[in-house]
Amino acid sequence: MIVTGSEFADGERLVLAKALVTALRERRQALLTALEKREKPVYGVNTGMGRLAGIALDTRQQAEHQRNLLIGRAVGGPPWLPPEDVRALLVVRLRDFLQPWSGVSPELVGFLVDRINDGFTPAVPRSGLGSSGEIIPLAHAFQTFLGIGTVLEDGVEIPAADALAKRGVDPYVLGPKEGASLLQGSPLAVTHAQRGFAEARRLVELQTLTEAMAIDVLGAPRAVFDPVMAGGDDHLRTTLQRLNDLVGAGPVRDGVVQAPLSVRVAPRALAHAARVTGELDEARRRWQTMPGDSPSFVDGDFVPGTAYHAIDLGLRMDAVTAALVHLGEISVQRQHRLLDERFSGLPAQLTTDPGPRAGLVPLHKRAVGELHALRRLATPATLGSIDTSAGQEDVQAFAWAAGEQLREAAKHLFAITACELVTASQARHLAGDRGALDYAWVRAVVPPVEEDRPLGPEVTRLISRLK
Repeated sequence: MIVTGSEFADGERLVLAKALVTALRERRQALLTALEKREKPVYGVNTGMGRLAGIALDTRQQAEHQRNLLIGRAVGGPPWLPPEDVRALLVVRLRDFLQPWSGVSPELVGFLVDRINDGFTPAVPRSGLGSSGEIIPLAHAFQTFLGIGTVLEDGVEIPAADALAKRGVDPYVLGPKEGASLLQGSPLAVTHAQRGFAEARRLVELQTLTEAMAIDVLGAPRAVFDPVMAGGDDHLRTTLQRLNDLVGAGPVRDGVVQAPLSVRVAPRALAHAARVTGELDEARRRWQTMPGDSPSFVDGDFVPGTAYHAIDLGLRMDAVTAALVHLGEISVQRQHRLLDERFSGLPAQLTTDPGPRAGLVPLHKRAVGELHALRRLATPATLGSIDTSAGQEDVQAFAWAAGEQLREAAKHLFAITACELVTASQARHLAGDRGALDYAWVRAVVPPVEEDRPLGPEVTRLISRLK
């Protein structure tokens, strides 16, 4: 893909357009000229960083400083980010560097593009990151460009110098300000926000489907799902309309006045999850319009920034996680109702032979275990600042941690959703296939359970299918 600006797809081979390289070179020259003429200190370029920002650096120290920034702050360790997240992190950093306020050289941008294209995967820690920004993971990520630290190849740690040599590439030599620029901003939080948003959006779609299946199988009265009940809540109206479209005018089970509460209130939970997920996406898109460097090079001058404090992303990721936890609670309860003959009118535990066979109750136990793990992720990760750098840094956003929790929560909810899909499919099989909903795609992965069998591998395949 030819890269002409900051908008491009992750996962494609990237080539910088010649016009973009020319623009990068012009901005870089303007930045170097401004540095040469400037008499005042420029943070992180001719001064120390953090509490040491008041210490001026001479010409020799400045050259060493950019390299040292990436070495001395690499204090993390395993577990490492998965390769797909590392690639996304590099892509987000590339987007940052293509903005007019960056001023890094086209050589650094080209080196970054080449490493994205050749599968270079730095070992980036995913925990123990107690800085006000993301200097620890970013130091680990980009010291590897200098041939320092480790990278992952097929899950094995190897020296970065060896990985570069294997590609026939010399270690990159940093120019003025480039080490500081590599450390600034919150690209890890942005990475989690964009990938977590996509996973949460998919889960809302799937949970809407499982809710529709529960309405269908239980023969729930439809009046409570009338879109008119949404009032002025557009998200709720959309959710209710979607459920009506999925379920259609199916039969209501005789004698049922009200469906279980987990079925009736699910649309509100789904609407809330859709709302906060959308807000996360809006915040993520806004983030791409804000200078991420500090100082940023704006209108020929060096302006301090605060893009290392990604609190607006972190708090929204916390909110999405909480919404997913509630969806998981409702899903596990709905599944239990499907297994109960009092609510379904079907054989107990959805088995063809109650007593000798357990049916799908063990599958509900799996869902309960996933929910237990999911609930522990609901505590906000963004709260809890502690002084560092002798008090110079006295607030942290921990947005990266909120992202880690959101991504982990999504994994558990995908598993819960798979369990409910299998349960609903089995219920519809026992009740006889009818209505508007399609269960065939679930059964293609997990066929109806006529006799007890180990469902674990099949559920794992279904989870992969859902993502």
